[in-house]
Amino acid sequence: MKIAICVKEVPEAAGQPRIDPQSMRLDRSGELALNPFDVHAIEEGLRQRDAAGGGEVVVVSMGPERAAEALRRALALGADRAVLVSDDALAGSDLLATTRALAAALAREQPDLVLLGQQGEESVGAVLWAALAERLELPCVSQAMQLTVADGTATVKRQTEFGYDTIETPLPAVIAVSDAINEPRYPSLKGIMAAKSKPQERLSVADLGLSAEDVGEGGSRTTVLGLAEPPQRAGTRLVEDGDLAQAIVDFLAERKLV
Repeated sequence: MKIAICVKEVPEAAGQPRIDPQSMRLDRSGELALNPFDVHAIEEGLRQRDAAGGGEVVVVSMGPERAAEALRRALALGADRAVLVSDDALAGSDLLATTRALAAALAREQPDLVLLGQQGEESVGAVLWAALAERLELPCVSQAMQLTVADGTATVKRQTEFGYDTIETPLPAVIAVSDAINEPRYPSLKGIMAAKSKPQERLSVADLGLSAEDVGEGGSRTTVLGLAEPPQRAGTRLVEDGDLAQAIVDFLAERKLV
């Protein structure tokens, strides 16, 4: 079984994500790391490969050359191969342009199963998996907290706000896993050393059969028109010392709420 896992590099969780006021894009100049949600997708891909008795796990990402660092960690965890779509023409790609490039890269691989983390830690959008499935014309399931693959079918236990769904879908399929699906492993020293010799492919926009107009700002359908701090809330009162409980009671009493 061939499993493709889409991963991305995001700002370190310890840092504060910020938007560059000039480019209106996420500032990626600081320390970056593998998206924590994607680590669960990698772990699940490795487990499904092993449960199938073999196969290949390939991680796919889109980003600048430095994104190769995140892919190296995925290889250290146990992935077999990495593909990085990297091209200056990709800068400024929105969701639609991003999925156009990723779908083209996945179409070259023809995987039996495509896995993604539920969302990007810096964006919290949780929609890329659906847009990607639409591009690939494949069924998709989100919020997977349990996954079983057998006889060309994926059975997914899906967590919802009302309980749990059990969904069966034929393969190939796109599945977004939740962080409840597993406990990711840590890269071992042996895995870190082995990652250095594993194949890492670089693809340009032209390699994917796309043009500069298909991606980047030219291929995007959304535009950021402005950027501003949220308005200050009026009428607030900050209490730092003294009897805080009594201060709250007094505040409510003044407004005849108690």
